[in-house]
Amino acid sequence: MLKFLNLPRVIDLLCFISLLLEFDSAFSKAQIPASFVFGDSLVDAGNNNYLLSLAKSDYAFNGVDFQGGGVATGRFSNGRTVADIIGQELGLPNFTPVYLNPNTTGTAILKGVNYASGGGGILDETGANLIQCIALGRQVKYFTNTKAQIVDLLGNTAAAELLAKSLFSFTIGSNDYLNNFLLPLSPSPRIYTPQQFEDRIVSKFRECLTDVYNLGARKFFVAAVGPLGCIPSQLTFNFRVNGSCDPRINELIINLNKAVREMVLDLGSTLPGSYFVYGNSYNIVADIIYNPLLYGFQRTDSACCGAVGPYNGLIPCFPVAPLCPDRSASFFWDAYHPSDAGNNIVARKFLDGNLNEVYPLNVRQLSAL
Repeated sequence: MLKFLNLPRVIDLLCFISLLLEFDSAFSKAQIPASFVFGDSLVDAGNNNYLLSLAKSDYAFNGVDFQGGGVATGRFSNGRTVADIIGQELGLPNFTPVYLNPNTTGTAILKGVNYASGGGGILDETGANLIQCIALGRQVKYFTNTKAQIVDLLGNTAAAELLAKSLFSFTIGSNDYLNNFLLPLSPSPRIYTPQQFEDRIVSKFRECLTDVYNLGARKFFVAAVGPLGCIPSQLTFNFRVNGSCDPRINELIINLNKAVREMVLDLGSTLPGSYFVYGNSYNIVADIIYNPLLYGFQRTDSACCGAVGPYNGLIPCFPVAPLCPDRSASFFWDAYHPSDAGNNIVARKFLDGNLNEVYPLNVRQLSAL
């Protein structure tokens, strides 16, 4: 009978079975089956590479420390994002692929998909000054497409189980201020009071989170907006002295975070079977900024890659910008984003932090539910 077998086809079949076993083995070790990432440039892993956007980081020195390869991937950092590190710590075998990559299809989507976009916000109009970016509502629509593909691959029952066990993280909201309300010549502060603008953000955020829940998500992690009044760009633009944070900006963010926290906890108590966790990015980052030596940083008020002024906050990390010699000693990579070292501390606070840092559970506890 063996002479009737097509040997090349048998070898192909055995290789395919081996790949499936390897795939299953990798995921059996993971604490979550998949990670679905929504957000802005803090967690964008390359979606903007496929857009006609002014918000890009696909050039040196970005990625100089990424996996030791020194290749720019589209991440706004010298290395990994917080979402990358959380995925690694929860045992996922590879970094979550970005939605707009043509190769993000088939079994590649079963470990999750990254929809985040540099410049994107919760509000649809945020980031219009950057020509093109993906707002949260559009990211949710992209997830709708992903779910349909997962159902095609696994069937309804297995797809529902995968989504229910997966982690859905949201790191977004900074651009609704930086590239909208606080942007020079923006119409928003003339149309809305700070409270009205905040209400619009929270309302749209609630809508998007509810939509993702209705699509099958059950484990949600929502990160607060950090202290934007302390980042190098705002220290520079607002002529702050001696690295002092801008209290006017931080007050806006504190009020927003309070409203988002209440909304997140309300959703967790009203959507059946859901678990919502709130990560207090503001307190975590503020503590690092005010106590740099406790976290191993020499400076927390200036960009490692950037130029102009005492905070290197005017010119972004373009190829012509100087690069600091010790990236691990700087919390900020560029004028807006943390370094790999900074992201590592924030991610580990989310994963294993106390109730002042992440509430009512930490991400590791959430993943184990």
